[in-house]
Amino acid sequence: MPKMKFVAKLALASIAVGLLVLGLKWAAYLVTGSVALYSDALESVINVATAIAAFLAVRLSAVPPDANHPYGHQKVEYLSAVVEGVLIVVAALAILRKAYFGLMDPHPFTAPVPGLALNIVASLINAAWCFVLLRYGRRHRSPALVADAKHLLSDVITSVGVVAGVVLVVLTGWTPLDSIVAALVALNILWWGWSLMRESVGGLMDEAVSNEILSDIRLVISREAEGAIEAHDLRTRTAGPTVFIDFHLVVPGAMSVEEAHDICDRIEAALKEEMSHAVITIHVEPEDKAKMGAGVPVL
Repeated sequence: MPKMKFVAKLALASIAVGLLVLGLKWAAYLVTGSVALYSDALESVINVATAIAAFLAVRLSAVPPDANHPYGHQKVEYLSAVVEGVLIVVAALAILRKAYFGLMDPHPFTAPVPGLALNIVASLINAAWCFVLLRYGRRHRSPALVADAKHLLSDVITSVGVVAGVVLVVLTGWTPLDSIVAALVALNILWWGWSLMRESVGGLMDEAVSNEILSDIRLVISREAEGAIEAHDLRTRTAGPTVFIDFHLVVPGAMSVEEAHDICDRIEAALKEEMSHAVITIHVEPEDKAKMGAGVPVL
């Protein structure tokens, strides 16, 4: 629970950071009138919206299981990430519209240097906060925080492109380039939004853990199942920070229930030491149910 409170605080802080960055980037747009800087500011509006969605998702996912949700509420984080992806796509379409009209009727910049300075400061803040979210989001296995961090990373990358484009417009005097840069920003945002939704759908569809984590799980079971014959039908799925693991454990027919239970307790304790949010279900079977060569051997 303390970890979940820490994650919730990070998500709440993201809202404050998002509002600060939005204010700086919107000021940069107002000072210059640049369509490209407008696109960057509009993405920051989405940053605030997604930060709010991430905060609500983290709070809801920490709610303990209840009668209607016996497996917990962790999947709400994936729903949050999907919503973020949709919002990103909407922002990209709005930017494309603005870029089109800007291309049809380009205008020269006003006060480009102060505007660029404001945008660069905002981008540096975003980059620093992105690093924090990505680090702790992965450490605490929070899809909502990781999704928020990836969105901020896309914002930082596009901001670099925007600044470069605005500088080129100032140096060359070719104002249509401003709208072209904005359109490129929109296309990049569309790609990030699609990638985010694709990853989140995998979580909603009960995607299994990675091969690396699966190998660790098999190793722990094999090491701790001394006295058993084998483990088979190993299945995994993830929901936010929680990893669900279930398998069948084959034991000698003469083994007592108490002995089999002790083996299960030992395996569960070892798995939870490796991954604290693991939920383990073990079905004990007699030796005639063994699938030699098809299961996890006991070391």
